[in-house]
Formats: sequence, C-alpha cells, structure tokens
Amino acid sequence: MFEHKRLKGKIPVAISIAGSDSGGGAGIQADLKTFAALGVHGATAITCVTAQNTYSVTAVECVRPEVVKEQIRQVAEDMGIDAGKTGMLYTEEIIKAVASEVSKYGFPLVVDPVMIAKSGAPLLKPEAVEALKKHLFPVAAVVTPNRFEAEYLTGRKIENIEDAEKAAEEICMMGPQSVVIKGGHLNTEKAVDVLYYKGDYRIFEAERLNVNTTHGTGCSFSAAIAAFIARGYDAPSAVEKAKAFITYAIKFGLNIGKGVGPVNPMAQLYKEALKYQVLKNVDQARRILESSSSTVFVTPEVGINIAMALPYAESIEDVAAIPGRIMKVFSGVKSSSSPDFGASSHLARYILEVMKHDPSKRAAINMKFSEKILDVLNDKGLKISFYDRREEPEETKLIEGMSIPWGVKVSIERAGGVPDVIYHKGDVGKEPMIVLVGEDAVTLARIVVETAYSMR
Repeated sequence: MFEHKRLKGKIPVAISIAGSDSGGGAGIQADLKTFAALGVHGATAITCVTAQNTYSVTAVECVRPEVVKEQIRQVAEDMGIDAGKTGMLYTEEIIKAVASEVSKYGFPLVVDPVMIAKSGAPLLKPEAVEALKKHLFPVAAVVTPNRFEAEYLTGRKIENIEDAEKAAEEICMMGPQSVVIKGGHLNTEKAVDVLYYKGDYRIFEAERLNVNTTHGTGCSFSAAIAAFIARGYDAPSAVEKAKAFITYAIKFGLNIGKGVGPVNPMAQLYKEALKYQVLKNVDQARRILESSSSTVFVTPEVGINIAMALPYAESIEDVAAIPGRIMKVFSGVKSSSSPDFGASSHLARYILEVMKHDPSKRAAINMKFSEKILDVLNDKGLKISFYDRREEPEETKLIEGMSIPWGVKVSIERAGGVPDVIYHKGDVGKEPMIVLVGEDAVTLARIVVETAYSMR
C-alpha cells in the first residue's frame, strides 16, 4: 500500500506515461492540459507517437522501453513525482518497463487501461493484456476501465451498477488498491461511476450529456484523479473531484474536427481567469451610460441594467451586472454600486439562453420600448426579433424563471438565428422592453448612448 505524503509548500508534480495524440484531444496532450488546469506541474514519459485526429488513428510508432524508463527516471530523480498516470502503453515490453520504474520510485499510479480508441483503433496489443494484469495492476493505486475494458478484463458482461460493482471488486483482486468502473457506457439514466475502495462501493453520479465532445474523456479523467492525488487527496475524494471536473470538460467540449470533438480540460480555468475582465467590461459600460445625459431618454421605468457572462456560464452566478440597476436622476442616470456576479436574474436569463445558440454573445442591456427606438436600431443594421408574452404557454408561466428563456427561443426561431435586438410589448404587470444582446457590455453601452442621442 502506498503511503503518499506530499511535502508542504512543494509544487505537486504529476507524470503522464502515455501516447502522443497528434490531434491534441487525448493522450499526453489532454493530460498536460488537465494537470495545468488543476494546479499541478505536468511531466511526461511518451510511450508511443500516434498519427490521429477526431475520427481515426492511421499510424503508431512505439518508443523503446529503455527510453520510456529513462524519461520516468529523469523526472523522478530531479523533481520527484507525487503521482502518475498511464494511458496508451501498447506493448508488453513497455508495460513491464513502466511497472519496473513505478515500483522503484513508489509514487501512486492511476492506470487507465487504454485498449481501444474512440475511432475503434487498437491501442493495446492483445498479448499485452496479461502483462497489464500481472505487472502493472499490482503497483496501481487506482485503475479506471470503462465498461468495455472492464468486460474484457473480467470476462463478465456489465449492463448495470450491480454488474459494475462485481467487476470492480474482481479487478481489484488483480492487485490495485482501488478500481473505478466508468459509467459513460452503462445503461443508466445518469452517468454513474462505481468505485471499489477498501472493501466498500461508492457511487458517483453526474448528468448524462447529449454532446459529441467526448474524445479524451478517459485520459482527462484519469489525469484529474492523478492530479488530485498529487495534491494530497485520498482516492475517493480524488475520484469525486475528477468526476465533477470531467463532466464540466465534456459539457463545454470543443466542437472541432469531423469526428468526435475533444473534451475541454481548460474550460473551468478560462472561466475563472476571465472574472476580472468581465467585471471591468461591465463597469466601463456603466460609466459610458452614466457619462451621457441622453441615456435618460431610453431608460425604462424599472431602470437599465447591463450584464455580461463568463465563458461557459451555467447559472445567474456566472453573469455580472449592476446591483440595483442604473436609474434616472436629474442629470441623467446613475448606478448605486459597482458590478457584481449574480446581480441580475432578468438579463442573465436572456444571456444564458442566447449562449446556448451562440456562445460568443455573452452580454445584454435593456432599454425602454418605443417604435422610434426600434427604427433607430433597425437603421443601424441590427437584426430585430420579438416575442408576445400573451402567447406564452400556461405550463411555461407556471415555472419560475422560464418566461424569458421561452421568449428568447421564440425570438431566435422567428429570426432564423440569434438576433441583435429582442423586444416584447409587455403584459399585465410587465413593462414593455427592448433588450440588446452582443459580444461585450461596452459595445452595447455605446449603441445605447448613440441611440439615446438620436432620441433627444
């Protein structure tokens, strides 16, 4: 059993012992992105070079086992290794070489028993499977097979959670400390991973995503487990956090290539990194509105708000706006505070729905409704659409917060794409409103000021 202890203050180091994916979606490339996103320094020992993309693997060239061993050795003896993971190993000789070096240095190892690529290409020679069981599993802290890999390893058919539990226990008897049967291919409503650890089963659930961005899922998931172990988490905690991480990476995967698009391990990092930039953009937009006395001519009775979302926004808390809105005063308009996240549920709902159709349009601003304002916006060449609140289905009205998403969908369908301007003429207790949507708050604020000036 590994007794892994990371020195306080030391930057965690994790090593990926895997193949290179020329398409950048899986293998070493996915692992390094995952390590970086999780605050771990990533090192590598490349086992194979592959020529592949999102739909095929056309060539494989293996690195000599002695060179694989030397890569691990040089990293371990210089900076130390807090955790490692394996991906594509391909041959019996490479498996034995890796097992030998892991045994020598004693770092916790996550083994992703990669056998078949998403495209169907073999990534592990059939005769190497026994070497995997005999030499690598006994030095593994965690083994992470998917359903089909687990079936191959055990000879057991896996169709549900109970089958996965039995298979996990059986694989654990081959030597690893713990086993995670990944649930992406299980016949369950949710994506359910089954962990067998110290004689107990643990279940981890996430929503099953209907997306085509899953290339590199297994690589990034096992790399995330290794990263969290390198940071000092035990196996169950590492698996739980890795599950949340990979679900987000899949949800905001990259729609590139002609086949299965890659997951996006950097999504959460990009989102966090842009918080200051978004706040600054909204604040600059606020100052633009306040600096023009004309803004009062397009300000509705409820006031103006301006909002901008982070990339990969999921909720109102990911959208920055002005608390209390921007209200009419004697000299024009004025806000009562600086922008903050979660400050506007109204505009946030517009943005969140629009981003489902066009992720680049992350900002919105509201103006009072008038036909003259619509004429000015139309003259600017902006695409305009609308929805009628009186047509809203009763079942939608009964669900809190669903009226705006419904209205945005109707407007998009009517325009044949995301418009620049969405308006409605109000309803009982609802003031008529114009909402502009665009890529950033500053651009929208300038359009509002220009429009307001023409209304003088």
